[in-house]
Amino acid sequence: MMGETEAVEIDDILDDWFIESLKSYKDLHVYQLEHPTQIIEWTSGKTVCVAGYSSGKNEILELRLPLRLLADEKKGLCAERDFKVVHGGFSEGPVCCLRHIPGTRCAVTNDGLTSDLQLWDLGADDTDVIRKTGSLPGTSVSQAGSRITARLSSPPQVLHGAQSSGVQLTQLSTGQTLYRLEVDSTKPLSSLKFVSETAFLASCCDGTVYLADTRTSAPPQASPPPGECALWWTDASAASQCRVIMLSSSGQAVVSDLRNLGGALCQAQLDVQTSPRKPEDVTVAWAPALDGCFSVSGLSGLVQIYDTARWRAELQDASPLFQHAGHSVSSQHGDGSAPIFITTHVWHPERPRTLLSAASDGSVHVWDWVDPQTN
Repeated sequence: MMGETEAVEIDDILDDWFIESLKSYKDLHVYQLEHPTQIIEWTSGKTVCVAGYSSGKNEILELRLPLRLLADEKKGLCAERDFKVVHGGFSEGPVCCLRHIPGTRCAVTNDGLTSDLQLWDLGADDTDVIRKTGSLPGTSVSQAGSRITARLSSPPQVLHGAQSSGVQLTQLSTGQTLYRLEVDSTKPLSSLKFVSETAFLASCCDGTVYLADTRTSAPPQASPPPGECALWWTDASAASQCRVIMLSSSGQAVVSDLRNLGGALCQAQLDVQTSPRKPEDVTVAWAPALDGCFSVSGLSGLVQIYDTARWRAELQDASPLFQHAGHSVSSQHGDGSAPIFITTHVWHPERPRTLLSAASDGSVHVWDWVDPQTN
């Protein structure tokens, strides 16, 4: 009897969410992978790469977004509503980080076990195969893997490292080291990101942030953690006035200007429903085409979007502008199984309110949300 009651309650939750989604989303499409992914990486405005992270052999897939989502007008005339696999291949180990090299059909991956990198050809129009083309040795012993970033350059280059003292810029064709970050500390990194053609942020798990320039061997600008929490995540906006968001495992979010990383422009306390313990547990990302907004996953079973426009310099509680609950709602089975969690999410580089998210049950959602303030 209890099982039947739980099943009815779950059906009611699903029905309520479906009805609510009709007015909360402009578009919502769902895809099911055979195995979950920790990475969603744009290879164009219409395609993304995903890959498994299990201990054995894993698929690497390039997926094309549903054509119906990409149709700006006359969506009803567009029959294709599903993701489509356009290229695919296999990795002999886990894929915990993947970066597409802009301007090429190449990608660089890391297995999360060492600081070594693997190089991949994503395939062209005449083949549907993704194949490994080489590897680059890492510079340090790592149990958490390397962080990777790249920007448009000729010949192609990649910035990578597992810890602050091991960050280097490498030319892919020759393996030549073009730059090294000269710091004494060996703090594990949570992220690497270019903020200009040559300047980048190296963000450490403890909240320390280094701002450096690959054109000079001068010491980087170092900024200490904004609080006492042991684990922090960082992202920098792509706007002309670059903003940096730092999020702690306790939910404290601090926004600063790139020119003054140690000073808080505004801050807020976010609601934390889980206890993230590892760098890969949480994703925080500025919206590339929606000024002042950023997204968070890993603090709950949701993807949450926040608007910092009304935040102040004094710490305050903040509520999300929007929450995507589709993964957690659709996974409710009432059988005592562990709740699913969000493994990663990304914003579309050009469409202001379009995001992709993935979860531990292998589900991938692409959704275009409606601003509740204007709805």
